Amino acid sequence: MIVAAQAEAAEAGAEMLRAGGNAIDAAIACALVQGVVDPLMTGIAGFGSAGIYFPGQNFHQYLDFHAPAPAAARPDMWENLIEGEARDGYGFILRGKVNDLGYQSICVPASLKAYHEAHSRFGVLPWREIVAPAIAWAERGWMVRPHVELFWSDPGIMDRASGIDRLSFTASGRKLYCREDGSYKRVGDVVKNPDYAQTLRMIAEGGSDVFYRGELAKRIAADMKANGGLITEDDLASYQPRWCEPLRGQYRGYEVTTNNPPGGGVMLLEMLNVLENFDLSALGHNSVEYLRVVCEAMKRATADKDRFLGDPGFLDIPVAKLTSKDYAATMAAEIKKRIKGDVPRFNSGHPSKDTTHVSVVDRDGNCVTMTHSLGMPSGVITEGLGFIYNGCMGVFDPRPNRPGSVAPGKARFTSVVPSIVFKGGKPYLVIGAPGATQIAMGVLQAILNVLDFGMTMTEAVSAPRFSATSNAIDVS
Repeated sequence: MIVAAQAEAAEAGAEMLRAGGNAIDAAIACALVQGVVDPLMTGIAGFGSAGIYFPGQNFHQYLDFHAPAPAAARPDMWENLIEGEARDGYGFILRGKVNDLGYQSICVPASLKAYHEAHSRFGVLPWREIVAPAIAWAERGWMVRPHVELFWSDPGIMDRASGIDRLSFTASGRKLYCREDGSYKRVGDVVKNPDYAQTLRMIAEGGSDVFYRGELAKRIAADMKANGGLITEDDLASYQPRWCEPLRGQYRGYEVTTNNPPGGGVMLLEMLNVLENFDLSALGHNSVEYLRVVCEAMKRATADKDRFLGDPGFLDIPVAKLTSKDYAATMAAEIKKRIKGDVPRFNSGHPSKDTTHVSVVDRDGNCVTMTHSLGMPSGVITEGLGFIYNGCMGVFDPRPNRPGSVAPGKARFTSVVPSIVFKGGKPYLVIGAPGATQIAMGVLQAILNVLDFGMTMTEAVSAPRFSATSNAIDVS
């Protein structure tokens, strides 16, 4: 079984399974197609996190591929440009949008390296076959779907770049994604991307090395240098994703495995631990009291995220404390006393949305859950290459000496939280979500919907959701 938000991508993964491929083959083929048919959501120049469980090999780890800041980045480089902080606490608004749009907003691309490493270690089908569906979709074209147009139509919030700003930032983007009148393409319009097809052919033949050390690396670095970007050939050549042991927790007798910082797994386990102290089913699904209790858990986890979470290579993160049952019990006691959590924001705006996900379980019980993204996409397309780069610099704190401050080689915190829930030692839920800053909150509620309210997965992901990553509550 494979689940993804894009039909073209899910079908590509299913083709790999039908051809005898395993969960890794299917997930990577799907991910590559997602980068073609949802180009503002994800791509080879993005970042992410993947949970991989291969019981026959007694293997269960998470592959972290958060994009690091380039070596040229400095903590005080934008200190004097601050206009505000996003209400959800994931990013700052700077004068000129330098961290949000354009060449300086780009962190070192991480996704392709992780895709190739995961396939090299576990895949059974040839790499060329994995890349082939993405090449085909880029070359023959794909049709703009309703949710793609919806994302492209984003007007921008609190002076963030709009969808059309990102699509039309470069001449390549305007040619690919805009109509002759300069507006973005609409539902039913066809997008053909022969440049990206050629880039993918090079990757199909040369693997990730052609991107990180070969011809593509030289073209990327030259474009960055010519346009004031920070990324160099050395940044690309030195990048390496990290294999990590799962972060583990328990919820009502189920084992939950998830990712480590700078991903959102700590937040997920902290919220589950708090909510285990309440009889949620007795409160009633999405009742007033249910919303209050769950939102207070969200706010406390968000406040801890702001104080403690980030790149463990740069911060001493109290993971054991934040994910402990005793710590959760203290917070639960406050919530029962109706003590409100406080998550202040500096000149706050509104939440953002992006990212995508794929979950796969194959015939042998191998599981992959992978959330991958461009963050807030930079809008930059190097002429002739066809793909959009991430905009991951936008979530760093431009104020020095903070947990999320800019530093060379440092990855930003993200809410991506691919996870696996085990029942009796066997996978029960293979889960993750798109949703940018709201990912951990969405995954939390889907888990609660299944485990506490007995919903099917379709019901669980279709139910109305809410989020509290500030002192406001967002409802969807």
